[in-house]
Amino acid sequence: MEFNTKVLHGKSVRRPCDGATLPTISQVSAFSYETAEELEKVFTNRAPGFAYTRIGNPTVDAFEKRICELEGGLAATACSSGMAAITAALLNILQSGDEIIAGAGLFGGTIDLFGDLEAYGIKTRFVKQVNAEQIEKNITDKTKVIFGELIGNPGLDVMDASSVAALAHKNGIPLMVDATTATPYLARSIEYGADIVIHSSSKYINGSGNSVSGIIIDSGNFKWNTEKHPALAKYKKFGNLAFTARLRGDTWRNIGGCLAPMNAYLNIVGLETLGLRMQRICDNALALAKALEGIDGISVNYPGLESSPYYPLVKSQFDGDGGGIVTLRAGTKERAYRLMNSLKYALKATNIGDTKTLVIHPASTIYLHSTEEQKNNAGVYDDTIRVSVGIEGEADLIEDFVEAIKRLDKTEGEE
Repeated sequence: MEFNTKVLHGKSVRRPCDGATLPTISQVSAFSYETAEELEKVFTNRAPGFAYTRIGNPTVDAFEKRICELEGGLAATACSSGMAAITAALLNILQSGDEIIAGAGLFGGTIDLFGDLEAYGIKTRFVKQVNAEQIEKNITDKTKVIFGELIGNPGLDVMDASSVAALAHKNGIPLMVDATTATPYLARSIEYGADIVIHSSSKYINGSGNSVSGIIIDSGNFKWNTEKHPALAKYKKFGNLAFTARLRGDTWRNIGGCLAPMNAYLNIVGLETLGLRMQRICDNALALAKALEGIDGISVNYPGLESSPYYPLVKSQFDGDGGGIVTLRAGTKERAYRLMNSLKYALKATNIGDTKTLVIHPASTIYLHSTEEQKNNAGVYDDTIRVSVGIEGEADLIEDFVEAIKRLDKTEGEE
């Protein structure tokens, strides 16, 4: 099946017995059984069923299965947010003394998390580019995971997932990929060698900015060595699914970062139009980037432009679609603010993947706690504007930004 068909009619799409075209919302905390023996079997995983929503819920399960199928994984675990998903996935395999190799241009919240992990004895070695050459120089016997964003947010660097995965596996290290900005529509990361895929499903998967959530997909392909990852020793009997076995039975379950059933339902509703939205968003982003690329005083960064160093990877990994984020540099912070304030359609908000175009000044918001070096590594400067392109009319978006820039220049001329 093609993507848009699989979203609606894949094997994981199960119709409720009452004929409803969407899963029912199991907005409950607990599930009752006729006998204590039945409940015991569910708790001990000797019988199928749900006991308590923190550890399992029918609506959440339906969402997990759909994403898992789209990504081509073997198991998926939904979380209360994208950051909860990253935190649980890392803590599931790491312990004091371990090291992470990660891209230096990560989302600001992820960088902050890596800083927090230092208090637990977990160190991160940052590389400016998540490529095999730079990673290989930083691998030590303490390296337990390689982490990177498939398309950086907001730096827009593109990971060559296949070569990074090959290097990681050669050294017995799993590759964990944040694929939020790519989505399974642009690329199924597992096909490029990713072992664990994470999405902040609050973004493009949900699509309407109405709920916060995250999800972890286990490829089931990585051969876990419990000497290298002793945290999984107890779950060795589960083989390639040892990661998910511990996640569901220990780390995620005990941390308590579960997804609410209502939010799972809203994500399923959004997921059904993901392909249509992403194609429109990518088309709009490319058109906007091309329209603004030649304007004096404005610098444009978009991996789908032929002028981008990542264009070849965009062609090979994403079939030419560069994602939904465009970043602009306006020259100064004051010019960036004036440009943002002159826009008619773009909303000033801290999110990506909405149906509506959103703009933000990253340096003063999502990178507020980052150092200057961290900001620069992420492509964040005082004059940077991140544009999360929506599904509005292409001509309207272009006109809005072009006119805002003209007003900006006119105002400066009057001064």
